[in-house]
Amino acid sequence: MEQVITAMADALFITNNIGKIKKVNRAAQQLFGFSEEELINKPISLIIDDEQVLIQAIHQHSFYQKNIHNLEIACRTKTKEKRLIAFSCSVIPKKTKGLEDIVYIGRDITARQHREQRTSAQYAITRILSESQTVKQVIPQILQSVCQSLGWDLGELWAASQYIGTSVQGHSLNAVLRCVEIWSSRVISAREFKAITWQTTYTPGVGLPGRIWIRRLPLWIQDITEDGDARRSQPAAEAGLYAAFGFPILDDSEILGVMVFFSRDVQPKDKGLLQMVGSIGSQISQFIKRKQAEDALVESEERYRDLFENANDLIQCVNASGRFLYVNRAWRETLGYSEAEIVNMNVFDIIHPEFKQECLQIFYRVLSGERIGQVKAAFVTKDGQTIFLEGNINCKFVEGHPVATRGIFRNVTQRVAAEEALRHQQEETERLLLNLLPAAISKPLKEETANIVEDVAHVTVLFADIVGFSEIAASMSAIQLVNLLNSIFSTFDRLTEQHGLQRIKTIGDAYIVVGGLRPRRRDHAQPIAQMALQMQTAIALFNTKNNQNFSIRIGIHSGSVMAGIIDLNKFTCNLWEDTVNIASYMESQGIVGKIQVTEDTYKSLCDEFLFEKRGEIEVQDKGKMTTYLLIGRKG
Repeated sequence: MEQVITAMADALFITNNIGKIKKVNRAAQQLFGFSEEELINKPISLIIDDEQVLIQAIHQHSFYQKNIHNLEIACRTKTKEKRLIAFSCSVIPKKTKGLEDIVYIGRDITARQHREQRTSAQYAITRILSESQTVKQVIPQILQSVCQSLGWDLGELWAASQYIGTSVQGHSLNAVLRCVEIWSSRVISAREFKAITWQTTYTPGVGLPGRIWIRRLPLWIQDITEDGDARRSQPAAEAGLYAAFGFPILDDSEILGVMVFFSRDVQPKDKGLLQMVGSIGSQISQFIKRKQAEDALVESEERYRDLFENANDLIQCVNASGRFLYVNRAWRETLGYSEAEIVNMNVFDIIHPEFKQECLQIFYRVLSGERIGQVKAAFVTKDGQTIFLEGNINCKFVEGHPVATRGIFRNVTQRVAAEEALRHQQEETERLLLNLLPAAISKPLKEETANIVEDVAHVTVLFADIVGFSEIAASMSAIQLVNLLNSIFSTFDRLTEQHGLQRIKTIGDAYIVVGGLRPRRRDHAQPIAQMALQMQTAIALFNTKNNQNFSIRIGIHSGSVMAGIIDLNKFTCNLWEDTVNIASYMESQGIVGKIQVTEDTYKSLCDEFLFEKRGEIEVQDKGKMTTYLLIGRKG
């Protein structure tokens, strides 16, 4: 038994019923840093912060003849380092009641606790940044959130101006750092330390804030009294503060400020925490820069406000998250929302459900820098009416980052209603006309277009397939699956129409397009190539928006096909033709995420597009064919 106890990886203590230690194993000595002589006959409170919680739990469970499992207790090492230990406890019965021994088996779960704390802090800060409206609102919340999530006691913000926001280029050795914000928990008495802090200034390289400022990197101080800061180290120690760390709020080469945090506990250096706060500093800087740009934009917009307010068009300005920055009088009167309501609204809250998906795609395309032509949308008024709009939308960028979009729309609700009424009237007229015609005339007229067949000399066919869709579909409901496919194929349909191409059909998650059918054009390979490249971009945007990981594989071939006209505007191809089959092979034998084309297509495109030669592949009934990978457009 002694050998088993000695070899145990978990810490073991045996105490009497009042908590005096009778036996410890080697793992317990290593975990807490005490020797066996330093622990024997000492109270268990030597290592446990709140001994009473543990003893009460043991006696309560002993009454019901149950053991305790995974009771998480805060403990201290010999060096006062805080550790979270998960204890399992059991009572060893003895003949004489009241003389029972208690066995404690503990496992160190401090690392797990720290991981959970870091995750919680990252989530809380991301939420704060997404919901806050101003820099002065967000900073105190972040200081409090970091302290509470990570278990630290005091947080500070240092900046080189009256408040954070004024960027300082390079190292700026002339900067003077001042504390502009402090948050502290109620468990510490830091009034004197705070008073000294408010009066203290640092230059780059001096004190913890100054060293972080000049290094541009997070920094950890295990014992603040050994930091060499003559002005604040001693007051910090007198306030019960021990360890410290800090990080810069950095945007590329610009530093906006420094955050510093203190703890009453001994805190060994946590590399995972330093890595996380570096990322947090970048997030905060991006938020500040975005708010600065938004404020500048609002100030700029003020100059045009009179013009906008008297315009008949609906004008709106929203930030990159979709929140309204400004709407004009015509917008408010048409949709019926008050200024107070608009402040807390998101533009996607009022878009009609049938237009929401398309509008989301347009919004992300505009934020990515794409120039969008005329857009159509439908908003829902406060009283539930649908208003159809048509207009333009553009995006303002600051240092390459999207700041806000501006939309100018016309109310076309009456025109849409008139067009819909006209369409119904035309359908009714055609139906009446066919009913009035003699059967000998109307029947051939109805069937005439189905019998027209024409040989198309040369076309380009594109096959696209969503790779791994079957595996992803197995984890989704049928409705989710249909919605995902519909979202992707709707984007592809828009590209097809934009480039003057014809969609032949979709087969499951495959999409087939042909160029050169109608009107006949010799440059049909170029629009097919452009669409293929844009399909890759569309899938990437879809993945980002929907948190998916789809990849697309595309094959292209140019040749001749036989096409049969279904009606005056729609075509169907004989899918057994060589051209379509070869395009299908280009896709199925292609590379995930790539666009593979045949030599025929390559020859039509090589002057305008960039290619990478893949080599030869085996094609059924055709032997070996040389293929190329389409990379992008030249110039």
